[in-house]
Amino acid sequence: MTLTTRILIAMVGGILVGSLLNLMVSGSGISETLRAGIQDMLIGGVFDVVGQIFIASLKLLVVPLVLVSLICGASSLGDSARMGPIAGKTLLLYLMTTAIAVTVALFAAVIIGPGTHVSLETNAVFEATSPPPLKEVLINIFPSNPVQAMAEGEMLQIIVFALLFGYAISHAGEAGRRIASFFTDVEKVVMRMVAILMSLAPYGVFALLAKLFAEMGVSAIMDLGVYFLTVLGVLLFHGLFTYSVLLQVLAKQSPRIMMRKMRSVWAFAFSTASSGATLPITLRTVEKRLGVNNSVAGFTVPLGATVNMDGTAVMQGVATVFIAQVYGFDLSLTSYLTVILTATLASIGTAAVPGVGLITLAMVLGQAGLPVEGIALIIGVDRLLDMVRTVVNVTGDATVAVIVARSEQQFDEQVYLNPDADRNPEADEDDSRIPGREPA
Repeated sequence: MTLTTRILIAMVGGILVGSLLNLMVSGSGISETLRAGIQDMLIGGVFDVVGQIFIASLKLLVVPLVLVSLICGASSLGDSARMGPIAGKTLLLYLMTTAIAVTVALFAAVIIGPGTHVSLETNAVFEATSPPPLKEVLINIFPSNPVQAMAEGEMLQIIVFALLFGYAISHAGEAGRRIASFFTDVEKVVMRMVAILMSLAPYGVFALLAKLFAEMGVSAIMDLGVYFLTVLGVLLFHGLFTYSVLLQVLAKQSPRIMMRKMRSVWAFAFSTASSGATLPITLRTVEKRLGVNNSVAGFTVPLGATVNMDGTAVMQGVATVFIAQVYGFDLSLTSYLTVILTATLASIGTAAVPGVGLITLAMVLGQAGLPVEGIALIIGVDRLLDMVRTVVNVTGDATVAVIVARSEQQFDEQVYLNPDADRNPEADEDDSRIPGREPA
């Protein structure tokens, strides 16, 4: 059984088990002792412990993987004068896809009108955290202490330091070549750690989804059905149609092949709801299965996990119109344009962690002159939508990586077309480099 199949089985099993436990706990047919045991020992105990360990293990690899991959990529590109064009293409594509996402979301929400028949009654409370201004975001991109940036997981600062360090390596002569060789070996070791973790992924995915659906159940979707389906529909449209068109037009590649090879990444993204936590899996898939050279993948994918938040932009677009309709506000053309611009720029400073889209939504609503407390209306279903948003985000990262690599002749089409490329992540072709392992 392939890893993708095992993860998909774990996803379905986690959703079914979690929903069943939710019905048991919320029902009246069981004793209080049994109910407390299920909640404390199983849901809040076993499932929570396994899920949290899985998330922590993923996050463990993020900083070293981003640092090492970017250093390797920058050091191989630094002396070829291609770093600037690659960076420019990557940022342009990310901002373009985000602008398309929020525009389509606004258009769909205006036509469907998800907030026209929703009551204002809600018991949810949302304490808005003021997001930093754009000026502060731009300044904070550049680290004053790279070690502190790594300790605190400040991804933009890590990216800047790694790019500068890699560029310096490429211009340091013989010493630089020795250091570059060291980081190349370190990257192989880190990717081996990713492969080991992937083999344990089904257990973590099952625990995360079982806990989530045991706590929320499927009834949360029914309360905001039209809003939920509107966001979900736009997310699916953007993830399956927009990226497919870009891949077909700009990279001349079949979208079906990429979608088929991204299934395991989608499973990770859906279960963790974090582009950052999924980053090790995304990077490995883009390199090993989609044929993107490490010099491009090592730059585009980590950067995308930080600045490419198309799924979040979709939510912000639909939520803005939804809240405006609920409160009876008529948005002008200027307001819509402001939402598009704000949501696009806000994606740059959005952390790749679950739930952060609600914070940036507060900024978007403020710019549009809408009440921030309206966010309380959508909190109930945002966690489930956040999981789908992350799937869209990682798909965008992979799409841009393929397009940029193709334009830079850093793309192996034979790997992309090969359906069996790296299908077994637990056995790398370079096992002979690991002590105690012999070539097959």
